Amino acid sequence: MAITRAEVAHLARLSRLALSDEELDRMASQLDVILGAVARVGEVAAADIPPTSHSVPLTNVFRPDEVRPSLPPEAALSGAPAAEQGRFRVPRILDEE
Repeated sequence: MAITRAEVAHLARLSRLALSDEELDRMASQLDVILGAVARVGEVAAADIPPTSHSVPLTNVFRPDEVRPSLPPEAALSGAPAAEQGRFRVPRILDEE
């Protein structure tokens, strides 16, 4: 299943790539090698092997989300240069558009 120079030129045109004649020849041979490698992978896959998304099992490393005691809002805002309605007050950086 060789990819032709004309097919590479067509793909380049669709991708809006300007390739020289040398680049078209080089890309045709490189794409042919890539397609051959993909075909070999398809031959190896066996029906008795289940599909997997990861080679090792994934485990969640995060702790459970539990409510715990924290600073009261007054203590958290005590070092802020400006506070308003229980929140940090910061300068506006975006217009209201």
